[in-house]
Amino acid sequence: MHHLNCGTFCPRGARLLTGSGGLLAETRLVCHCLLIEAGEELVLVDTGFGMGDVGDPGRLGAPFRALTRPRCVESETAVRQIERLGLDPTDVGHIVLTHMDLDHAGGLGDFPGAEVHVFARELRAARAPSLQERARYVPAQWSHGPKWAEHDVDGDSWLGFERVLLLPDVDVEIAMVPLPGHTRGHTGIAVSEPGGWLLHCGDAFFHHGEVATPSAVPAGVTLYERATCVDNGVRQQNQERLRELARDHGDDVRLICSHDPELLDAA
Repeated sequence: MHHLNCGTFCPRGARLLTGSGGLLAETRLVCHCLLIEAGEELVLVDTGFGMGDVGDPGRLGAPFRALTRPRCVESETAVRQIERLGLDPTDVGHIVLTHMDLDHAGGLGDFPGAEVHVFARELRAARAPSLQERARYVPAQWSHGPKWAEHDVDGDSWLGFERVLLLPDVDVEIAMVPLPGHTRGHTGIAVSEPGGWLLHCGDAFFHHGEVATPSAVPAGVTLYERATCVDNGVRQQNQERLRELARDHGDDVRLICSHDPELLDAA
C-alpha cells in the first residue's frame, strides 16, 4: 500500500487550522490518497486533483481556490506518481471514492478504464446537487463517462459499523464503511493490512485531534466542517463513533483522513 499526496493546499490561518503558527500564516494541507497493489491490479482510494485540474484550475471555482489556495501541479497527480513508482497507470482497475467532492475526484479522467466505486446516494447528489451542494461537485471531472459501480448497504457489519465488501477476487480485503454527514453518501474505506486494518475516513474528520480522547480541535477546523457539511448532526455522530473506534480498537485499526499532513507524514 502506497500513501500519496495528490494535491497540496496552502491556506492562510495556520493557528486556526492546525493549532500553531500565526493567525495569517500559511499552512500545508494535503489530499491523502491510497494506492493498493492487489495482485495484478491496482486500486486507488480517492484521486485528489488530476491532469484536468492542472490544465484548467479555473474549473475548481474562484471561491474554493481563494479559500484553500490549492497547488495543482502535474507531479502530484496520481497518474504521474504511479508512473514514478514504476507501475502502469492502465493497471488501475478500480477507484474507490470516499465521496465526489472536487478535491477527491479530480483524477478520474486520468484512469478512463477504471471501475469507479461510489455509494449510490453520493452519485445521485453529484448528478443532481441541491443549491447548497452545487459548488462542491465539478461534472467536468467525470465528463469522460466513468464505469460507475454504485453501492448500497447490504446488512454486513464491521466493528459495529455497516460495511459493503468490495472486490472479493483480489488478495486485499477492501470495504466501504458509510460515514455520511460531510456529504450525502460519504464513506470511509477499510483496507486490511498486516496485524489489522487501515480506515481511510475521507473528510469525516480533518484533524487528528478530533478522534483523540479527549478531543482537541482547532477552531478553524470546526468552523470549516460545519460550513461544508450537508448534515452536521449526522457528521458529529459519526465522528464520535470514530473516536470510540480509535479508543477501543486502536491496536487493530489505524485511522487516517484526507487532509491532515501529520497523518500522511506518519503513514
